[in-house]
Amino acid sequence: MSDKLPVISIVCPFFNEEDGVSLFLKETSRVLNEIQKPFEIVAVNDGSEDSTLEKLFNAKEEYPELRVINLSRNFGKEAALTAGLDSAKGEVIIPIDADLQNPPELIKEFIVQWQKGFDVVLAKRNNRASENITKRIPAKLFYKFHNTISNTKIPEDVGDFRLMTRKVVNSIRKLPENQRFMKGIFAWVGFRTTTIEYNHVKREAGKTSFQGRKLLDLAIDDLTSFSIIPLRIWISIGSVIALISFFYGSFIILRTLVLGIDLPGYASMVTMVLFLGGIQLISIGVLGEYVGRIYKEVKQRPSYIIENEY
Repeated sequence: MSDKLPVISIVCPFFNEEDGVSLFLKETSRVLNEIQKPFEIVAVNDGSEDSTLEKLFNAKEEYPELRVINLSRNFGKEAALTAGLDSAKGEVIIPIDADLQNPPELIKEFIVQWQKGFDVVLAKRNNRASENITKRIPAKLFYKFHNTISNTKIPEDVGDFRLMTRKVVNSIRKLPENQRFMKGIFAWVGFRTTTIEYNHVKREAGKTSFQGRKLLDLAIDDLTSFSIIPLRIWISIGSVIALISFFYGSFIILRTLVLGIDLPGYASMVTMVLFLGGIQLISIGVLGEYVGRIYKEVKQRPSYIIENEY
């Protein structure tokens, strides 16, 4: 690698991507060489269980601009991305996924927009045809729900793939939280932003490990990181139930006093008890999510641990 500081830093988390390492480095390096600016590729191995680390290490001979950050275990994509941003040295930093669903060719347009004066250049998918319906619909609902309850709006169909200038990344690095939802953090810091659209293509190699439970956990992290509306919702629900209960109770008492009709029996009572018990358990669960986040944050553990850099 040249002693000259890079202008462009590519940050890419890797987790069990052994089949895609060579193709990713080949395509990304080709595009960066065409731009003709000093660059580095910061590959963060997030505790891969296959030969990803070995392939990255062996690739350094062919790609001298490659830096390999090896984490001590799997900390998750958000932590790996944070490690890459902390380690990047360039004037502009571009997070990208290793699966090439984010086309490296778009980096050229990123640089054009940066040279026009933008601090952040977002890449927005103009379709999600490469994803199945079980992922497209929840994603759409997630964006709508988040942007309804949170003051920090996340652009729909915009992932981590973007360009950020050094001052943007430095601002992100000042944020101390351990439980990090990077899309929300990217949106929260602001700065002058533009958006370009692209076609989100199918994965070139391997298979994604970012689905199911991990996506649900990420959604919960987002909702509890950028809004207290879920807590306020239960205040409203409790108030409405209390009001309904008061009027219903008053109605039963008056009906009994005036008409002499017996009070509702065992079935009605059990139904109401179970209903209110369920509401209470859900509200305690929502409160528990926030308390759990406080518990994790006050311990002040680092988001990641670097085992070594190659």
